[in-house]
Amino acid sequence: MSKIERISDFLNEKEVDMTFITNPTTLNYLTSLAIDPHERIAGLMIFRDSTPMLFTPALEVEKAKEKTNGFDIFGYEDAQNPWEVIKNHVKATVKSIAVEFSDIPLSKIEGLKAQFGENIEFVNLTPLVERMRLIKSADEIEKMKIAGDFADKCFEIGFTTAAERNGVTESDIVAKIEYEMKRMGVPQMSFETIVLSGARAANPHGVPEEVKIQENKLLLFDLGVMSHGYASDATRTIAIGTPSEFDAEIHKIVLEAQLAAMDFIKPGVSAIEVDKVARDVITKAGYGEYFNHRLGHGIGMDVHEFPSIGGSEDIIVEKGMCFSDEPGIYIPGKVGVRIEDCIYVTDSGCESFTHTNKDLMIF
Repeated sequence: MSKIERISDFLNEKEVDMTFITNPTTLNYLTSLAIDPHERIAGLMIFRDSTPMLFTPALEVEKAKEKTNGFDIFGYEDAQNPWEVIKNHVKATVKSIAVEFSDIPLSKIEGLKAQFGENIEFVNLTPLVERMRLIKSADEIEKMKIAGDFADKCFEIGFTTAAERNGVTESDIVAKIEYEMKRMGVPQMSFETIVLSGARAANPHGVPEEVKIQENKLLLFDLGVMSHGYASDATRTIAIGTPSEFDAEIHKIVLEAQLAAMDFIKPGVSAIEVDKVARDVITKAGYGEYFNHRLGHGIGMDVHEFPSIGGSEDIIVEKGMCFSDEPGIYIPGKVGVRIEDCIYVTDSGCESFTHTNKDLMIF
């Protein structure tokens, strides 16, 4: 069954008239059309038993025709009201519309109401889309392996640049990594590259600055790329010069936690259990309060996507799921360590998309 047919079946089961899907990632997933309409409107309308419609700004119509098939494609000029154009193309009576509650802004809800009536019913499509994207195909996993290989290259570049010293800053290292990725044909990073020196890494989402790399301190790298429409995400913490015994011990604990979770991951266990395995290692060592986030997140066409590994979601791990394993210890004013790989679940365990050494490497 195709992706479009799965959604059509949902519409028939729930007696919903159509969808209006605007999330660019979901559009790409369902149609193979990768566009970002920015402030303009692009939407996918799937019906119970008629040809789906793909609506884009006029300047994207030809690309849509080239990249997709099986859709009634139409567009609108900037001077037109997009909602009126949509209403004029949809001839059926519409009383209910399935949308992604997690994504659609109120302005688009109001636009649909203005054309189809204030009493239109909106049905949440997010759970179905999340479920469809949860289990990756073999082709998707191969694309994510390529993205993972690029992340490993990023680490190599970053480590080499940091080891040169010569007053190099966090921002210098970020610039070098991203420049070399562009030279290798990578269209974009999957998120803003993070390089943090010493105690600055105690902020899990710290921002690199024009701060010189500190000697005899740890240096944290968190990075990833987009390749063939799929993301990578990985973290390593290395040492520039000889680290203190305390810093080295913190790294050892985090690595033990990360490896324990990876060894535990297999079909049939719960996401909460996976989180607990890593968290128990850190708590037993006396640093539980400093591991202040979930163990991981799903990854695929988005760098952060369903499911959450940890927290309150009762998710059972299945073959083909892809998610991060990234425990950390963050002690304000002292040290921050995180070690992360994204993995894909196999028949009996899991495999990592990244393979850079996780031991405490000293440069």
